[in-house]
Amino acid sequence: MLNYIWAAMILTGIFYGAIRGRMPGITEGALAGARDAVNLCLTMAGVTALWTGLMEIAEGSGLLDKAARGLKPLIRFLFPQVPDGHPAQADISANMIANFLGLGYAATPAGLRAFQHLEKLNDKPGVATDAMCMFLIVNISSLQLIPVNMIAYRSQYGSANPAAVIVPALIATTTTTVCGILFAKFMGAKRMSPVRGRVVSEKSGRSA
Repeated sequence: MLNYIWAAMILTGIFYGAIRGRMPGITEGALAGARDAVNLCLTMAGVTALWTGLMEIAEGSGLLDKAARGLKPLIRFLFPQVPDGHPAQADISANMIANFLGLGYAATPAGLRAFQHLEKLNDKPGVATDAMCMFLIVNISSLQLIPVNMIAYRSQYGSANPAAVIVPALIATTTTTVCGILFAKFMGAKRMSPVRGRVVSEKSGRSA
């Protein structure tokens, strides 16, 4: 659907420009946009390579493992369905750390592996578990200390203070993450309440 919307907007702009006799301006704008897109891609490729390399160094030096061990209490709270020591815990920790540092590209592989491990724990394949929903919320809300991509975008387009976005981004992502976690916990407890009630009723009936 988005492809159709973008195509319609582009064609409408070209048609309107042709009617108003502004085709040279449209051509210049298209070329300038293509040039800016290439420059931005090169900038982001460098940023991605830098931070992904740092993540590899952190993993090879054992720093990432230490950070993951520090996150274990939080992982147990967020994902009580995941057994302690399960491979999913390590991948979830790696994903959260990468997102916390603003390394969305580095977080993606760990996130995919985490979902694969969570699917193996799923007794109803094809139906998202509470752990999957919680991980999706945490991953999307993406609590960030250093929004690397946003800083790079602002720097590319000539911002006087590219890092000024750090505090607003931290406040925004903290708010969305906390609200998302609370909502997921509430819905999980709400979904489990009828199940617990039926189990208690069945036990009471058998005892009688």
